[in-house]
Parts: sequence; structure tokens; C-alpha cells
Amino acid sequence: MTLPHPDLEALAAKAGDIFPAPPSAGLICSADNIFNCAEVTAELAEILKKGGKESELRKEVVPLLMARRKAAMAQIAASFREQPRAARAMTRSYTWLTDCLVSCAFHVATVRFYPLATPTEAERIALFAVGGYGRGEMAPQSDVDLLFLTPYKITPWAESVIESMLYLLWDLRLKVGHSSRTVKDCLRLGREDFTIRTALLENRFLRGHEPLDEELTSRLEDELFKGTEQEFIEAKLNERDERHNKQGQRYVVEPNVKEGKGGLRDLQSLFWIAKYVYHVSEVSELVEKEVLAQDELERFIEAENFLWAVRGHLHLTAGRPMEQLTFDVQVEIADQIGYSDKGGRRAVEHFMQEFFRQATAVGDLTRILLTKLEANHAKAEPLLERIFRRRPRMKPGYKMVHNRLDVADEQVFLSDPLNLLRLFEEGLRTGMLIHPDAMRLVTANLHLIDEDFRANKEARRLFLDLLLKHGNPERALRRMNELGVLAAFIPEFEPIVAMMQFNMYHSYTVDEHTIQVISNFMDIERKDLEDELPLSSEILASSGINRKVLMVAMLLHDIGKGRDIDHSILGARIARKVAPNLGLNKADSETVEWLVRYHLLMSDMAQKRDIADPRTVRDFAKAVQTVDRLNLLTILTVCDIRGVGPNTWNNWKAVLIRALYGQTKLVLEDGMESLTRENRGTKAKKLLREELADWPTKDLKKETARHYKPYWQGLHITAHKVFAELLRDIPDDEIRIDLHPDEDRDATRVCFAMADHPGIFSRMCGALALVGANIVDARTFTSKDGYATAAFWIQDSEDAPYEASRLPRLRKMIERTLAGEVVTTDAIKSRDVIKKRERAFKVPTTILFDNEGSEIYTIIEVDTRDRPGLLFDLTRALANTNVYIASAVIATFGEQVVDTFYVKDMFGLKFHAESKQKALERKLREAILQGAERAKA
Repeated sequence: MTLPHPDLEALAAKAGDIFPAPPSAGLICSADNIFNCAEVTAELAEILKKGGKESELRKEVVPLLMARRKAAMAQIAASFREQPRAARAMTRSYTWLTDCLVSCAFHVATVRFYPLATPTEAERIALFAVGGYGRGEMAPQSDVDLLFLTPYKITPWAESVIESMLYLLWDLRLKVGHSSRTVKDCLRLGREDFTIRTALLENRFLRGHEPLDEELTSRLEDELFKGTEQEFIEAKLNERDERHNKQGQRYVVEPNVKEGKGGLRDLQSLFWIAKYVYHVSEVSELVEKEVLAQDELERFIEAENFLWAVRGHLHLTAGRPMEQLTFDVQVEIADQIGYSDKGGRRAVEHFMQEFFRQATAVGDLTRILLTKLEANHAKAEPLLERIFRRRPRMKPGYKMVHNRLDVADEQVFLSDPLNLLRLFEEGLRTGMLIHPDAMRLVTANLHLIDEDFRANKEARRLFLDLLLKHGNPERALRRMNELGVLAAFIPEFEPIVAMMQFNMYHSYTVDEHTIQVISNFMDIERKDLEDELPLSSEILASSGINRKVLMVAMLLHDIGKGRDIDHSILGARIARKVAPNLGLNKADSETVEWLVRYHLLMSDMAQKRDIADPRTVRDFAKAVQTVDRLNLLTILTVCDIRGVGPNTWNNWKAVLIRALYGQTKLVLEDGMESLTRENRGTKAKKLLREELADWPTKDLKKETARHYKPYWQGLHITAHKVFAELLRDIPDDEIRIDLHPDEDRDATRVCFAMADHPGIFSRMCGALALVGANIVDARTFTSKDGYATAAFWIQDSEDAPYEASRLPRLRKMIERTLAGEVVTTDAIKSRDVIKKRERAFKVPTTILFDNEGSEIYTIIEVDTRDRPGLLFDLTRALANTNVYIASAVIATFGEQVVDTFYVKDMFGLKFHAESKQKALERKLREAILQGAERAKA
């Protein structure tokens, strides 16, 4: 379309006629360095005074504005990196840049492309920013949400202006969301859709016909907002709950900055509700309205600033609108904001600890606002109160407000500092939640919990009663932790509050993990886990376990984390001091100290050592010494593993823990002679004869005579029977395989039988790696007549057994690999790649040689970074140096793996010589290093 000759007078606009004034609050750098309005005005005028088609002029306007936008984006990003915590200045700068670009587009469309000399009443248009853009909160990759408002049904002229503007903005690569409505449309759609209503709540007039702005503002307030406060609040709270259910708790280690619990959306929801109900335009006005105290306003501003800084750096790092703080990005942002490694912890862990503390603050602020809304009757009373009107009896000094426990008289309450603990006991006793006003009172008076308070016998009794007497201590502990009471009463707990462990194994912060461990114990006590945890349930039901010792040990088991010393050793030192301070006697304190020091011992023995080796059980029994300690350690171990994350505990770990417990208890009660190789071997052969009763005596005798002693103790009767069938009349050139789901262990058991030759174990590991199997345990044995038998327990990529329907294909792929149709070393390259989000983890390699842990074998423990082809690389390196591998125990902890090999040299001897150990270690490290380089490719 050819445009009319331009009105040069109209084009001779000043910068102030086209562009908004820079915001009164500061930008990240000077306004002219971001967008020089005077220069752009002059350059635009030169282009627009030409004749020609709209498309031709747009080809000149777009490059001009694009160059300005790119330069501005680079300038803001550079300034933000120099001032990495100047979040509000950053968001204002991106908002102002967007305002300038949108205003340019509006000017070009209305003054040059579609000018109206004498517009009719219907030919009016007003342009609004809505949503986050309307709020003036723009991150580097935020969407631009626009509302085009017209008085009546949209006219052809308005359509042309809108279309022209959108093309310009799209050409500038802005992500524009837009709507074209009348005021009547806004009211109708706002009634139907709370998302639209929220966006309209934050509308901001940009350009155009100002009377439309006045009409929209007044009619929204009078016809939509007024009188609908309660339904708006309920809608926002329902949205929040749905969002939290989707994103997970605020303690998840890869949180969503925007949508997660304690994230920006929670703060925004809080302000939306406040704006809707209290008619405020700034958060600071909530202090005047007595909704927030001054210190709470400061917490709001601090949390908002921190979260926006994180989101800004996240967008810049990703180069896209990314909201998830994945592991790889956490490292980069920690560096950008200015954190550093210190105190034995990485910069990223310090950064994430602050993140989780700010998320907790957001939760506290939300509770405070909702309490005020209830008091003002703007929010409906809790459902529980409407259904359950019977009020629990409260002790003197307390009252119930909206079905929550509150303090009757603050001055009387504070006259006895011990009330700071009694409040939580009363909450557990009555089953009521604590009122946020009471929480505020506690937080404001934490200074009362001093040395005298901590030394008070009644305070100690109250605290232990909270743990032991009311059946759900996890509820009190979590609230005490969030309010700072736990860290005030046990100062040694403070460093682990909101402490994130930068690995893929732990799903929670250290303090939340501790509370999860205690919660698991309570579930066992309540008999909620009898089917899932029969051993722990049986121990609790029958052994008369010392609950006080166990509960304190659980509370303190990880208290030494985050320092540059083994957390079990440091934790034991701390427990030596804290346990008596909590009122435990000398014997109980010593047991707590022992449990904290050795809380990983059972897990390590079960997962990193061959339980079938009698020496493993003997050494463990020697460390534990008594059945009482064994019982305590078993429950602590089970609760600890379950507390790591929602999917960490499985049947495989359960089988290992049960086996170690049963054998150790037998040794502690009957002595070591009850668990010798000879006894095990005799029993295993007897069971096999019973299972194969239909076999000819000659064949049966051959089978029971062909294996060495370790074979009989290292496998279950079911595997012995399978191998007997596989080895029966096997030709020397045949490989026989049996695949069977082992439901008791949450794994698929793969049994191989074939003629023995060097490196066969490594080839089997390679074959399983190629089919994507995760090997969780492995046993290999050579028979006296020269056959290799190997049993592997494998899981799929979801850490589950392979479905029966997948087994035929799995078998075929394994057979092809073992037959040499696939060259493992070449084929593994495409599979052995570490994902981008996992590359930020640092796992130092440690290789240990142990000649005392087994009677027959040298134990080589390789602790390093996990990857798909690692086991193949390690076993190949061992095979190439003529090392015989009897068994491999694989323990995976997120990105870290501990591969333990029971080995002998080619003469059947242990590796005693230091020179041989060093040579082997060098070969293993070379294999790890070469594989790691391959995995980066």
C-alpha cells in the first residue's frame, strides 16, 4: 500500500512527544546509554518524511530500531553483570527500553502509516502494558503483553494500526502477547477469567487516547473489583496451591525461580491480593495499612530483589526465558552474583543456601498477609473451622483465632522465655496450627533464647518432649526451623539451615532432610510402613528401642555437614557436646555420639561391600558390638536413606540391609563360627540337591563338585539352580543367558554361562552398557572345569526392572554384542555422554586397596564420577593387566558411583605389593580420564 505524502509538521515531533520519560527510580545505567531518545527521534523523522510504501519504510525503520535494541540489551546486560544484585534497576531498564520500542511503533503507525486528521469518536485507541510488563517487571527474555483498547467495536483504522504495530514489534524479535478489546469486553472477560482479571489489575497506560485510560480504571474498580475481593483471593490461593503441587516443595534442589514454592510468583500473588483488597500501588504502603511491619517489608524487598537478580542472570545465561535453576546453571549464576568457595563448600552451595532462605522468607510473608485478610474477613475462614466447630481445650495463656493457636497476652507470654518452646508443645498437644501473629512474636524475640535459656532443665525437658511425646515432632520441628527457634536453641544447627548439597543424590536441603528422616521414623512407629519396611517395623515392635537416643541421633546425624572435614567425624564431636546439653545422661550421649559417627557404616557395608563374604559381616559386627546398637543403627540407616529423596529407597537396598542385619545379628548372638564358608557351602549344596531332585545322581554330583567355595556363598539358591541348568552339557563355543525379573530386588537378574577366557567379565559389562542397562550388582565365578558363570542385577534408565516384554529384545542385543557383531569400544561412544545439566558436578576420584576386608580377595574401591561406560572401562583396564575379578558391587549416589571389585592376580593371590597397587591404580585412573574425555565429546 502506497502511503499519502507525509505531514512534515506532524513528523517534526520532539523526543518527549514520542517517548516516555525515564522512570524516577534509577536505571542500571544512564537512560541515554540505553536508548538515546533525541537521536532516535531525529533518525526516525529522516526516514518517515520520505514517500513510498509502508513495507519499504518499515525496512528502514526496523534496522534502525533493531540496532538500537541490540545495543541497549548489551548495555543493560553488561551493567547488570557489573552490579549483579541491582535487580530492580535491571527490571526497570528492560521495561523502559521496551516502552521506548513500543512507543516508537505506536508513533510510526499512527502518525506516518495511518494518520487521522479528524478522528471520529469511534476512531480512538489507547495502548496499555499489562501483566508483568504492566507491573514494570521485565527480565531479559520476558514477554511483552499489550492491550489495545477502543471505545466501541474495533474499526478498520484501528485494525490497521494494531497490525502495523505488531509487524514492527515482531520484526524487532519481541515476544508480543496482545489483545484488542473495548472496556465492556474487559469487564466481561475479567468476570469470567481470573488470569485476565489479574492482568487488568496491573494495566499501565502507555500511549493514545487518555480518556479511555480514565474510563477503564474507574469502571474496573466500580464494576469488577469492588465487592469481589473474597473470590479473587480464593482464586489466587487455589492457583498457588496447584502451582506448588506441580513444581514441588521449596526445598527441591533444582527449583523454579518463577513458579516454585517461595518463588517470584508467590510474591507477585501476595502483592496482587494486597492491591486488590487494600488498593495499594506499592508494597511499602502495606506498612501504613498495618498489614506488614517495617522489618517484614524489608524482608519482602530483600527476597524480591534477590529472586529478580537470580531470574535476570538466569535469562542472560540461558539466552531464553528459562525459569528452572538446573544444576549446570546454578554454578554459573553463583559465579556471576559473586559467591566464592569457602569453608569447605563450593560457591554454588552458598548461593543455593541463600536461595532457600529467601524462599522460606516468602512463605512467612504469605502467611502474615493471609492472617490479616482473615482478620479483616476478606478471606473466608478455614474449611476446617467451618466443618469442625468443637474447640480444643487450651492451657491458660492461649486463645484460638481462626482455628489457630495464638497468644492471649503478649506481655505475659514474653515474661517467661520458656513460653517460646511451650507454644510449639501446645500446638502439638491441641493439634492446632500456630497463628502467624504468634509466629511473628516468636521471631521478634529469638534473643530471649540465650545461654541461660539453653542451660535451663525445663527448656531441655520441653524440647525432648516435643521430640518424643506427641507423635508428630516433624510438624513442630519444621515450624521451629523456619522461625529460627531450632537454630537458636541448638546453635550448631544453624549452619545447615537451608544448606543445599550440590549433587544429584540429595533431593532436599540438609535441614529438610533431617526432618524427613524423623518423619520416616514416625511413620514406622505409627505402623504406616509395615508392608514396606517389615524389618524396621519388627525391630521397633519387639526390641524395646531407646527412642530418646534414636531421635536425638536423627536430629544430629548430619549436623557436621558443609565443613572441610568428614561430616560424620565432626558431627560426632558436635553430638558429644549437644547431647548432654539436651539433658541426656552419659551412656545415652555416648550412644548418640557413636550413631552420628557411624551413621553411614551400615549403608556403606551393605551397598559397597560383598555381604556374601564372611569377613564383611565379621568386620561390621566387630564395629557394632551389640544387638541394641545394631537395632538403632538399622532404623537410623533406613530412615536416612528414605529421607534422601522420594525415590531413593527401593527393594534392592531393602534386601541388602535385611541380609546384613540378619547375618550380623546371628554373629552377635551365636558367634562368628555360625557364618563360615564351610557351613554356607554345605547348606547351599543341600538346597540345590533338593531343587534338582529329578536329576540323575551322576549329573547332580558333577554340578555340586565343579564349583569353588565362594560360588556357594555368593549366590541364592535360585541362581544356583539357573546356573546348573545353563551349564548342563554346555558346548565350549556356546554362550547361554537367562534373564529373569527379580522383584524382591527391584532389578532384572541376568545369568551368563560360557567357557572362561580372559576379559570375559569386561565384555559382559560392555554388552550390558550398550543396551542401556544400569548394573547394580555383579558376581562372577570360574568353575574347576574352566567355565565362567556371572550373575548381574540390572535396572533400566528409570531404576526399575525391565518389563517382561522388553526381555527378548534385550537378550538379542546382548547376544549380538557377545558374539562380536558389535564392537563395544566403538559403539559405547554414542551412549557414554554426560548430559549438559550434569556436567557441573565435581567428583574427585579416589581409589583404595583393602587386603583386610576379605579372606581371599583384594578389594579395590573406585569412587568417581558415574557415566554409562565407566564399569566397562574399569573392568577392561583390570582385564588387560591380568586381574581376575570375582565380583563387583556397584553403589550409585546420584552423579557419584562407588565400584568395588573383589580381585586376585593371575596366580590366585592378593595384591600386597605397593608397586603392583600403584601400577593398577595408574591404569584405572587412565581409563577413567580417557572415558571422561570421551563423555564430554
